[in-house]
Amino acid sequence: MSEYQRKMETKLWAIADELRGNMDANEFKNYMLGFIFYKYLSEKIEIYLNNELKEDGVEFKEAYKNKELHEIVEVEAIENLGYFLEPKCLFENLIKKAKKGEFILDNLQKALKQIENSTMGHESEEDFMNLFEDVDLESSKLGKSEDDKNKIISKVLLHLNEIDFKLGDTEHDILGDAYEYLISQFASSAGKKAGEFYTPQQVSKILAKIVTMGKNNLKNVYDPTCGSGSLLLRVSKEAKIGDFYGQELNQSTYNLARMNMILHDVKFNDFNLEQGDSIENPMHFGMKFEAIVANPPFSANWSSDQTFMDDERFSAYGKLAPKSKADFAFVQHMIFHLDENGTMAIVLPHGVLFRGAAEGVIRKYLVEDKNYLDAVIGLPANVFYGTSIPTVILVFKKCREEDTDVLFIDASNYFEKIKNQNRLRDEDIERIVNVYKKRGEIDKFSHLATLDEIRENDYNLNIPRYVDTFEEEETVDLKTVVSELESIEQEIHTIDAEIKEYCDELGIEAPILRRL
Repeated sequence: MSEYQRKMETKLWAIADELRGNMDANEFKNYMLGFIFYKYLSEKIEIYLNNELKEDGVEFKEAYKNKELHEIVEVEAIENLGYFLEPKCLFENLIKKAKKGEFILDNLQKALKQIENSTMGHESEEDFMNLFEDVDLESSKLGKSEDDKNKIISKVLLHLNEIDFKLGDTEHDILGDAYEYLISQFASSAGKKAGEFYTPQQVSKILAKIVTMGKNNLKNVYDPTCGSGSLLLRVSKEAKIGDFYGQELNQSTYNLARMNMILHDVKFNDFNLEQGDSIENPMHFGMKFEAIVANPPFSANWSSDQTFMDDERFSAYGKLAPKSKADFAFVQHMIFHLDENGTMAIVLPHGVLFRGAAEGVIRKYLVEDKNYLDAVIGLPANVFYGTSIPTVILVFKKCREEDTDVLFIDASNYFEKIKNQNRLRDEDIERIVNVYKKRGEIDKFSHLATLDEIRENDYNLNIPRYVDTFEEEETVDLKTVVSELESIEQEIHTIDAEIKEYCDELGIEAPILRRL
């Protein structure tokens, strides 16, 4: 990371921390990230159109005033960027008004609305529609009066104006990385709600490296609980991705995911994110994906309606996941969408490894009947925001290269503690990924369990059954201990005698306790 990027990230968070006041971090993030995105879109369209108009010897602002060029630049922007923003609605023009202390909320609202409306009837409409609906400029949380709201919003925009996003730097994704940093910071401040939109980058990195292993290009990648889209984007750091697909239940988080994609320069026609419940109402039904990653809500409720027994995602298993624990419903859904040459990795609570009843039946089907389970990776406790429970990564493949065993890794003791959160270090990640790649056996860390071993354990996948991490305690020599105690006792008597001697000289009673 460059020094400039580090300073920019620190400054962005300082702005957020200073200005959010009493507003919940999970709420203020919608404003902060929304305004950064608006600034990005403003600068992006101006840079792009200025470059396109070079041969005509004019710039975007002049061209827009020209009747002949006016429509051309608008069409050019929508076809290539997916949206349009007229010059008077650009971020820099709002800043001019803010610097003079003018009221800018109406103009800002108009600018945000114009971005959304410009896409209507075009291919990009679904990716931009209602994108700024969580940036509520009328919220009383911004201030009691209109002037109070205007002051706080103006202050945020003026602070953002001081930061150069360096959009012209095509070698580094400076703003994209800064955006990810902010999302992670909001997650660490949001407590339990953080799990709704963010997977820690260290965990994301493990998932991404596993599903891309041995591949430089992937046709597509899918996340059925995509949150802010960070996990999907992490996969793209490991391999070139053709198309991104995802679904997110929470509307606000869905908006953030679309912003995140666009801000990371993923073209609007290269991603397809949908809003809704991916289990109850799948929006990509029947599609197959080369890589699938997910960090679904742990042990969430779902309907577990018997009509799902006619759904081809679940019917072959003979059982549905319990109503109070949708963990295996997500697994079944993802496996249905996994391509024959694909890999999927999912983060789940440890309970999926050993709980019985319907979950035991599903687990047996996956291991015995289909032989899809490739690895079980135990992570440290307290690495996720909002929950301290230990978690596990399950890796599945439909066509496994090594199909006679399952790799078990116990990485639960490999982390660093930062304040009240545990964090996987780079060397911890490398250790996990390398052992997965080599399918190696390391004492007290990994084991290749045969299918016979798993059968003998009645398909219980609890990691301690396969990876013995027991450390034998050092033998205690009782004679040595007794000798040490006698020596200590003798020292105490000697010191007591010295204390008594000093106290007798002073004419006071010695403070010596009688021992039995």
